[in-house]
Amino acid sequence: MARRHIVTTGCVLGVTALGLAAGPVAGGRRPVAATAASPAWRSPPSPGMLQALQRDLRLSREQVQTRLRNEVRLVPVRDELRKTLADRFAGAWLSGPLSQTLVVATTRVGDIPAILAAGARAEIVTRSLAQLRSIKRRLDAAPPVPPRAGCVRYIDVRKNKVVVLAQVSEQAEAIIHTLDVDKEAVRVVPTVESPQILTEIRGGEAYYLDPVGRCSVGFAVTKAHRTGFVSAGHCGRPGAAVAGPGRGALGVVQESTFPGGDHSWVAVRPTWRPVPEVSTGGTDGAVPVAGARPAIEGASICRSGSATDFHCGVIQQREATVVYPQGAVSGLTRTNICAEAGDSGGPFIAVDQAQGITSGGSGECGAGGTSYFQPIGPILTAYGLTLLTTGAPRPPVTATAS
Repeated sequence: MARRHIVTTGCVLGVTALGLAAGPVAGGRRPVAATAASPAWRSPPSPGMLQALQRDLRLSREQVQTRLRNEVRLVPVRDELRKTLADRFAGAWLSGPLSQTLVVATTRVGDIPAILAAGARAEIVTRSLAQLRSIKRRLDAAPPVPPRAGCVRYIDVRKNKVVVLAQVSEQAEAIIHTLDVDKEAVRVVPTVESPQILTEIRGGEAYYLDPVGRCSVGFAVTKAHRTGFVSAGHCGRPGAAVAGPGRGALGVVQESTFPGGDHSWVAVRPTWRPVPEVSTGGTDGAVPVAGARPAIEGASICRSGSATDFHCGVIQQREATVVYPQGAVSGLTRTNICAEAGDSGGPFIAVDQAQGITSGGSGECGAGGTSYFQPIGPILTAYGLTLLTTGAPRPPVTATAS
């Protein structure tokens, strides 16, 4: 069993917004102060970052600022002690709601005075960081194992162990038993985690479903804990399975209206992340979606679609009713922008404001044409959706496509 001893002075290192204390500490040395060569901000944290930290860490603005200053100013203290302890260094971490305490672990009791003199708290452990890294490299180099037997491996310097997260602990322990590693240094922890690659999808990109074939993603939306996107109603009925650009499972149509209106929304699987952007179809990046303020008739507007990419024109008339062979659709907006088969469901955007999704059109992009879009406002209202915008925090990846 690893031996652990915590040693501290009567008053541990407490850095506030005013900086490191200037008075002497145990051992007669002062804490290491940040220098011009130390990691530091060139500019203050953004207001958005401060707000997100307040929300997620449940701290006041002043507490967040103090915490961030502590974290930056304690970096050179950690770095100096890492050099001093050399191969005995066993890791370091911050403690306290304001990151006010730096804890430094070492494998030798004789290092305690140097750690305390720097203003940190000392912890004596069995294994150095170098030893833990060596153990983890052996685990990583082992033959591939089923994800359920060890989906994540990491070094936990606080526990002085290598941790293996496994959905089936018994399988993980059986595999570790066959490896040439210090078994006492490895801890198997049951988990429900199942990490997967997250793929972004943005307005104008293709998705596929039967019997229509290809349609285009509209705007990213959320509903409760689900994320997804809006598109055209004629693209799919509720319950229809949807495939992504690479034909992999993307999601399921949740609600759909056509004719009468022409709109739907798709909830995506957790491996996909809709983003508040509209593809321009080229290498010039994407257009951010900041809101949904309706543009004035005669205003410039652009459309993105998976068949014909990015095209622009002007808003001509609103409150249009189009009689398709399948039935009439009312409340559409008419534009002089071309569109072709496969562009259905794609987004219309004016500067950075979402306007609507492509319903239909006539003509073709080689010679011009006319297109109609379903305004975004009625779609959001009809299904109780929230438009995902660049100014809003991203929702957690807990969406389900069911």
